[in-house]
Amino acid sequence: MKLAFAMPHMLELKATMQPWETAVTGADQTALAKWAEKLGFEMIAVPEHHAIPRDHVALSGAFYFSAFTAMSHFAGATERLRVNSCIAILPAQHPIVTAKALATMDWLSSGRVTVTFAVGWLEEEFALLGIPFHERGAMADEYIQAIITLWTQENPEFEGKYVSFRDLAFEPKPVQKPHIPVWFGGDADAVLRRTARHAQGWWPFLTRPETIPERLDFIRSQPDYNGCLEDVFYGISTARVGEGHKVLDDPRARPGQSKDELIARLGELSRLGVTWSSVPIPPLSGIEAYRDYTQWIAEEIMPAVR
Repeated sequence: MKLAFAMPHMLELKATMQPWETAVTGADQTALAKWAEKLGFEMIAVPEHHAIPRDHVALSGAFYFSAFTAMSHFAGATERLRVNSCIAILPAQHPIVTAKALATMDWLSSGRVTVTFAVGWLEEEFALLGIPFHERGAMADEYIQAIITLWTQENPEFEGKYVSFRDLAFEPKPVQKPHIPVWFGGDADAVLRRTARHAQGWWPFLTRPETIPERLDFIRSQPDYNGCLEDVFYGISTARVGEGHKVLDDPRARPGQSKDELIARLGELSRLGVTWSSVPIPPLSGIEAYRDYTQWIAEEIMPAVR
């Protein structure tokens, strides 16, 4: 089991936000990224929304980064830590722009990028961006094919309904081969079929942990399964967030669990097929207390679950 670092103040989600996080600044986060790397955490993942309609702020909060911008910053602040998105909204920008941003990041970071894409769920956000919400799945299917084509082909060509290109040069290519690891986030059958065709990882959100094995069987049973699924991310706090960011009460996901409870929970997730997880941010007095807490995680939890 690999552990990602739960960066405070990445978002202000009612289900998971601790009050002390709002005082954490960008400079604090930069220092914490370096601290996380020193402790042996292996990844930071960045949530993304571009705009939140006012009637969603109570549950979702208004504070979100642009994933690729923040990922690049954390990659530049560190030397070994992987960066990921959680998630990047695939239909939200042209795939050539997405492919270029991620290839640039991978090249500059010497191959430390993973990307988790999703199709998005907030219909009003799509309206604000001028993107047809009910075509987002079809767009995502084309966009991921186009992105992988740009990353892997010397003379990339693609012809689709939403994107087409030929007679272009595209460099730099990603450092990682055959390309940057692609994960998909989400729970619907369509997401799992997309994962089977194109991805190396899956990040479930609403899927109950005990059903992860059967969903992995579903991915691997697809007739066009690429045979490349290696990683599944399920953070301990995931079970506290329901559809539409509704707050759920799950004692297995509560912050501030004991050493034995955390080790047992991470071990259970590992047996279910999870390869990456994270420990919830607990109620604390502030950032210095969080540094102490994450050092405790590194010293007491990491050795037991690796």
